[in-house]
Amino acid sequence: MSGARIEIAASILNADLGALREAVQAAEAAGVDRIHLDIMDGHFVPNLTFGLATVEALRSATKLPFDAHLMVLSPGLWATRYVDAGCESVAIHVEAPDQHRATLDAIRDSGGRAGLALDPETPIESLASFSDALDFALVMTVKSGFGGQSYRPEAAARMAAIRALVGERDGHPLPLHVDGGINATTADDAAAAGADLLVVGSALFSAQGANAMGGAVRAIRESATR
Repeated sequence: MSGARIEIAASILNADLGALREAVQAAEAAGVDRIHLDIMDGHFVPNLTFGLATVEALRSATKLPFDAHLMVLSPGLWATRYVDAGCESVAIHVEAPDQHRATLDAIRDSGGRAGLALDPETPIESLASFSDALDFALVMTVKSGFGGQSYRPEAAARMAAIRALVGERDGHPLPLHVDGGINATTADDAAAAGADLLVVGSALFSAQGANAMGGAVRAIRESATR
């Protein structure tokens, strides 16, 4: 694999929801690169998490970039509002019944980076018609809507297939973000398959204390760069 540094985004879905500011600050102290926000509406996925007010309240807790992952039925109604709330990137789901191109264009026009997420069972060909409007793809190795699931090794083949499908733009491959079951054991597989960013939740927030979380971040980085 290349020597490019792989980014780590801390998914606070797995943190103590009663102490999210502290969780964000602990993740920053542990050395992560970004904060990943799983927005669920209780309709597109059965769970309900947090929304704009929480994102706005957390924005002042850290200088790290925010990535919003919208698991919502109507992402077009919400995407640019998350950019306005302080998210640098917004990923919407290709499975949602919405006008994806208009939403992706709106995210970019608002100053954000636009991504499409797809679940493990979704054909990768669903990305093809939007490739020119994407800044990244979010490859789910687990079914969206639940934290703490196990990494599916077949995700590696899907990442390679996405790279082959989308090709290069301006001489660079489409950045791939990988979400689901990432830890010090699975990070090397995702990285070897071409992941540019690893979304990590349980492996960080199950560690007790800032020092333990820092050790988890270091172990994942070492695994991803072997």
